Amino acid sequence: MAEVVLGSPEGPRTPVGPARPLDSIDRAILRMLQADGRASIRSVAERVHVSRANAYARINRLIDDGVIRGFAARVNHERAGQGTSAYITLKIVQNSWRTVREQLQELPGAAHIALVSGDFDVLLLVHTPDNRTLRELVLTRLQSIPEVLSTRTLLVFEETDLDPLPDTP
Repeated sequence: MAEVVLGSPEGPRTPVGPARPLDSIDRAILRMLQADGRASIRSVAERVHVSRANAYARINRLIDDGVIRGFAARVNHERAGQGTSAYITLKIVQNSWRTVREQLQELPGAAHIALVSGDFDVLLLVHTPDNRTLRELVLTRLQSIPEVLSTRTLLVFEETDLDPLPDTP
């Protein structure tokens, strides 16, 4: 059986225009793919009660519209040699978000970066092999960024990924 490739061969495109509304079938497809990004078009179509052609077209539309940004493996960081995780809050120089974001994206182990409101400006999730590497990342790499005014590190003791909620009426 031939492999079905979703999306354009050039990779994700930048969506143009306002987002189209999602119906219940689109939301069901999203929940399925969040739970199992390797689900076949056939199984998606069967579970949401549409034809394979319809499921294929809907998934491609969700990709083209930027709703689906990609497909990825859910990694057990500890088993992958990244046994220390931390959320790091940063206060940054006003109007330096874009510059800081570019530098944070280059950090080894950076998993998630968010510009937030409240007592700090940025929330950064990192995964490192151990506490020594985390300390080095914070004290040497992060605090050497000129636009970073201060940091606070919150060590993660345990984490749980949440699966998508089942379809609710």
